[in-house]
Amino acid sequence: MGFKRFSHSLTWQLVLLVAVSGGSVWAVSYIEWSVLPFALLSVGYLIFRIRKLYKLNAQKVAFMFDAINNNDYAFKYTTDGYSEDDKLVLNSMNRITQILFQAKAESVQREKYYELIMNSVKTGIIVIDDKGNICQCNTAALHLLGISIFTHVKQLNRIDEALAHLIENIQPGEKQQISFMHERGAVNLSLRVSEMQLRDKHVRIIVLNEINDEMDEKEIESWIRLTRVLTHEIMNSVAPITSLSDTLLAMPEEEMNGDVREGLEVIRTTGKGLISFVESYRKFTHIPTPQPTLFYINSFLERIIRLACMHHPCPHITFYREIQPDDLILHADENLITQVLLNLLKNAIQAIGPVQSDAWIRIHAYCDEEEQVILEVSNNGPVIPPDEVDHIFVPFFTTKEKGSGIGLSISRQIMRISGGSLTLKTGPSIQYTTFVLTFPG
Repeated sequence: MGFKRFSHSLTWQLVLLVAVSGGSVWAVSYIEWSVLPFALLSVGYLIFRIRKLYKLNAQKVAFMFDAINNNDYAFKYTTDGYSEDDKLVLNSMNRITQILFQAKAESVQREKYYELIMNSVKTGIIVIDDKGNICQCNTAALHLLGISIFTHVKQLNRIDEALAHLIENIQPGEKQQISFMHERGAVNLSLRVSEMQLRDKHVRIIVLNEINDEMDEKEIESWIRLTRVLTHEIMNSVAPITSLSDTLLAMPEEEMNGDVREGLEVIRTTGKGLISFVESYRKFTHIPTPQPTLFYINSFLERIIRLACMHHPCPHITFYREIQPDDLILHADENLITQVLLNLLKNAIQAIGPVQSDAWIRIHAYCDEEEQVILEVSNNGPVIPPDEVDHIFVPFFTTKEKGSGIGLSISRQIMRISGGSLTLKTGPSIQYTTFVLTFPG
């Protein structure tokens, strides 16, 4: 043990080297040639030992930095059997390793913290380098783009070539908008770009925001204002006419000939029909404020299907309910959501028609990754033609002979004021008509 400490002690070896060197000088000075060979050999040996010790310590330092570079912080130098000087060096290297390990752990923790924040926001964030490689991408961006893994901008060519070209070439400071289609349907995005130097490479930070809701909200507000004006003006004009016709028809028959009475009957009937027609549109602009409560979806859907079958008999249609989990609970205004589902089921029953065989309507309820409750109402009737898809939620648009064109508009407005959304699944792979109701988690 003592020899090992000596062999690893730089101090003792330097002291011995100085002593032997002094002996060599003394031997030359006093012409003691018999001592000189031994002294020179000792000097050479000590120089060799010092060089070897220096190389060993250099290797230890190099090994420490190699381990740190490979993220290996588990090693630790032992100090048993070493001199005090060597213990000081080894303890210092162990301390450096521990400090770097703590710094690395804190860095990883901060990175996870920032990543958690990024994945918690609904704004999409993409960090992309000059070669098109994706350095970072949050969950919202993946959702908006309709992909699950995003490593290179070229992947977007499978969704929309214009989108890939825009993200690849948009420059810092620019603001752009783009519309495209994927499995979730039509998407309208606004893009803003900034830049920074990340370590040794230049990157762009692209921020994505979906503007579907903003566009839909402005469109709905415009329709509501227009509908209020129209219904107000029509009611102001028709109500007096209907009232006057009622007054005239109340006159004795002998004071009015048959043709006049018949004409007044037509005016009264037409006026009341028009008033009833306008009243139906007032529902679009006067939806009550939601009063949300908690209720089980299973029993709720059972009741809704029973009501739909009573109002629109359809013994040839099979209804399916898929609820995951079975005790799934929804927080919403039950009466308003009843109107939405009854309208969707009525439309599905009418779309299937009275003669289609193997007809079915399926309601699938589940929670997504963001803990939002999703209701999908599907049917295997004729799909909505592509040229009508963009118009089905527009107020007053209808392809039915006796339809008012406000059912889906009212349903979407109810979902909007309830904090959710109503959309139609679209895309080349969609085989059935599926409406998706999304409720906030």
